[in-house]
Amino acid sequence: MKTKSGPHNIGLISLGCAKNLIDAELLMKQLEANKFNLVFDPVDHTKIDTAIINTCGFINDAKQESVDTILQYVQAKQHGLIEHVYVMGCLSERYLAKMKEEIPEVDAFFGVNDLKRIVTHIGGIYKSQLVGERKLTTPSHYAYLKIAEGCDRSCSFCAIPLIRGKHISRPMEDIVSEASRLAAAGIKEVNIISQDTTYYGLDLYKKRLLPELLDTLANIQGLEWIRLHYTYPDGFPPELLEVVRSHNNICNYIDIPLQHISERILKSMHRGMDGKTTRKLVDTIRYTIPGVAIRTTLIAGYPGETEKEFRELRSFVEEYRFDRLGVFSYSHEEDTGAFNQKDSVPQKRKTERMEELMSIQEGISLSLNQAKVGQTMKVLVDRLEGDFYVARSEHDSPEVDNEVLIQKQGKALDPGTFCNVKINRAESFDLFAEMQ
Repeated sequence: MKTKSGPHNIGLISLGCAKNLIDAELLMKQLEANKFNLVFDPVDHTKIDTAIINTCGFINDAKQESVDTILQYVQAKQHGLIEHVYVMGCLSERYLAKMKEEIPEVDAFFGVNDLKRIVTHIGGIYKSQLVGERKLTTPSHYAYLKIAEGCDRSCSFCAIPLIRGKHISRPMEDIVSEASRLAAAGIKEVNIISQDTTYYGLDLYKKRLLPELLDTLANIQGLEWIRLHYTYPDGFPPELLEVVRSHNNICNYIDIPLQHISERILKSMHRGMDGKTTRKLVDTIRYTIPGVAIRTTLIAGYPGETEKEFRELRSFVEEYRFDRLGVFSYSHEEDTGAFNQKDSVPQKRKTERMEELMSIQEGISLSLNQAKVGQTMKVLVDRLEGDFYVARSEHDSPEVDNEVLIQKQGKALDPGTFCNVKINRAESFDLFAEMQ
């Protein structure tokens, strides 16, 4: 690295999911302790001399974004704007040899578990006393809380187990301790994540302990919202719903990736459930937690998906009217179970199917939002944008879900403020409100 009178200036770029973001935050804490100057997601190359890119390798679009970002910083290096480019994370874990060969300008590659190696490689000293501590990059009022790493599932379309390895639950006391530190630091909302949150505890305690963990977290003073993500449907613990219902500070929000509804497709995907049990689970969630918002994800264009099976999926979306829905077009990933099948649905048709589902969802979301006009709801303010405060209800996770826009007027609302607002207008993915 080039010699400077002060600490090195490092720009850290983190791509992909919130689980990846936590890895970046752990690294940033170590770098900060080593007195490096840090810039998260730098927009100006002149402010840094070293770039560390935390990559995503989940699906083709994410991989392409990672490669494009790497090439952008490699070009900056070639033009003398920065000294070094380092690559870490899922993409370099999965394609290390190929990336070394195709992008030799990168100074070093690191995998998903190479935190210590990264710190020492760039001239720092790994601080073992900081294990588990992070420098938060999210706004000061919410954070993500990872409860496990890896995945034991064998979903045919997914490369995550190949990248992240087997499921490893964090000890419950470590999670509770971290959540307590977050609350003491002013965090009001924690978003619980892992690749499969409903699997939590099976490896470590020989039983599913997500309900017990959630119940314990709900008793931490200062945590006003606890939100549950990535609840795998197969093996979903029914007692979890009672825990959600029994605590006011656990959001009435269940994120559950269903992926499809066709019997044949679900079996080929190795999801462990058929269409009937999938429907029954959704019905049970809604019956047990009145007013719950369900977020799910679906895959369009899986190998061999016929027009009839797609129509069945479309009818499922129309019938169940999910509060939040994301749709991916199938990505043919090397070494996954489905890679042995012919990627038979043309990309154009995959995209058309994805867009068709999202168009249906847009109408559903508009209808559900319009039904909220005139209601009063509690929201959490995230930021000020122009003439509106941008907020969220308990039914909305940061960055991926709907927002509530509050007209700026009178007393200022600081980010992290909870307030009650009255909904006066609705669009497909936004609500407009005024202070009560």
